[in-house]
Amino acid sequence: MNRQLLEEKLAELPLYIYDFVDIQELEFNDRIRWICEHECPMYGTTWACPPGVGTVEHCRAKCLSYEGCLMISTVTEVSDFTDIQESLATRPAHEAVTNRVRDIFRELGVEPYVLSTEACAECPRCAILDGQPCRHPDRMHPCVESHGINVVPVMERRGLDFQFGENVITWISLLFF
Repeated sequence: MNRQLLEEKLAELPLYIYDFVDIQELEFNDRIRWICEHECPMYGTTWACPPGVGTVEHCRAKCLSYEGCLMISTVTEVSDFTDIQESLATRPAHEAVTNRVRDIFRELGVEPYVLSTEACAECPRCAILDGQPCRHPDRMHPCVESHGINVVPVMERRGLDFQFGENVITWISLLFF
């Protein structure tokens, strides 16, 4: 893969940051997955969420099977951080950027494994509910947390800002290649 060309194309996008991360730096933890199971209404309803994505150990092994990882981030301001609907309404813009980065990898001859912010909304009803395989695995991006990944320690170690006050949403995706 031509990394210089990748970075030239990334520079054209509305990214707050992009950073190449050593996969060994990522923290995989069952505590992150606990949040999915106990606090997220999407748990068990989509292939992009647990338990559909497999155990944290399975997810860790899948991520570690790649050579590199690109972390991307976008930020968006909202009028009221506590308004979950307003906050979530900013997610599609980040997903569009994530999909563009995925497409850039593909243009460079690399098929990335993408983790993003979604619980997948490709289909009106996920095939997992009918015991069927995912209809669109090439478009579905499990969320970072579904894999038990805590990106905060990596960002802190690298000095990457991710908290900007009450009315700023920070979205993060990981693309393994």
